[in-house]
Amino acid sequence: MAPKVIENGVHLILGGARSGKSKFAEDMVIAAGGGTYIATGRAWDDEMVDRIAHHKQRRGPLWATIEEPHDLCGVLERLDQQSEGPVLVDCLTLWLTNLMIGEHDIEAEIERLCVLLPRLALPVLLVSNEVGFGIVPENAMARAFRDHAGRLHQRIAALSRQVTLVVAGIPMSVK
Repeated sequence: MAPKVIENGVHLILGGARSGKSKFAEDMVIAAGGGTYIATGRAWDDEMVDRIAHHKQRRGPLWATIEEPHDLCGVLERLDQQSEGPVLVDCLTLWLTNLMIGEHDIEAEIERLCVLLPRLALPVLLVSNEVGFGIVPENAMARAFRDHAGRLHQRIAALSRQVTLVVAGIPMSVK
């Protein structure tokens, strides 16, 4: 059961594909009365269009949704000045993918996020895919992605108030 009050600070929620991590995070925010959803996914193909539509339908009316594939920090800074409710970012690994495809300075963006998060007054739930449990990818870009995601998760976990791993729909407290 998700808590009805979400404490200020950062809560990192990790899990594999279709693990239930997004639903767990969404249920927390819904139990607290709603909030802002920052969607980092982009509709590159029909399958992703369907995924995005499914997420929107599942969320329902208690959400303000902002779609932002790159400038996550800018959106968080604006929300921190304008809002009081919880913010759910779904997801960090899609944000990371967008940065890689756009050839952004990934280390600089991760640093920017890690400096910003502790300064925010809002409760922030960050959903991300745990990709480090699998085999070593066969191509350089996939290995770079896995490495960036692992370093990102370590840095975010270190500054988070809470870290939850969701497996088969079951949340497990890590921190």
